[in-house]
Amino acid sequence: MENHRSGVTITLTIIAVLGLVSFALCIAAEFKKTKKKDIKLDGKLCSLPGSHAFNFGIVALFCLIIAQIIGNAIICRNFCSREKRTGWKSKKPMVAINFLVLSWISFVIAFVLIAAATSMNKRQLYQKGWLDGDCYVVKDGIYIGSATLVLLTTSLTLISAIITRNNPIEQCWKVHAQSS
Repeated sequence: MENHRSGVTITLTIIAVLGLVSFALCIAAEFKKTKKKDIKLDGKLCSLPGSHAFNFGIVALFCLIIAQIIGNAIICRNFCSREKRTGWKSKKPMVAINFLVLSWISFVIAFVLIAAATSMNKRQLYQKGWLDGDCYVVKDGIYIGSATLVLLTTSLTLISAIITRNNPIEQCWKVHAQSS
């Protein structure tokens, strides 16, 4: 039982670390994104160089997706566990589901923001800009907002996982107390 508990703790720690890495990369991308002064004009045509924000954004997305997948796997495993259903109070599953739904909403918004901003930081050639041949620059604060949503998503996923977590020590004490 102790191995199960430490395994869950390690997994929750991995989710938290992935969320923090994604957060930090979003902050770094904010400072490394292409700026208006980087635009090169040739008549009506424009060009933008690539930036490090593109790489930071890709890795931030990867970390966020992996954290969400691992967190949801834990939550699903806990919901499907037969042992959990007998000891739960009726409100715990609904609270966990509410946190899970909120985590998915913030995940989707963060994903879209990071993906769009990251794709704008890829090299944009003349007549091959981001959209319709035009060059676009990410507005200030988009990556910061995304970073905030990453923290919210990670926190909500962790809270939901903790609420649904099987606590073998408490069950052990209940079984021991009943048999005495």
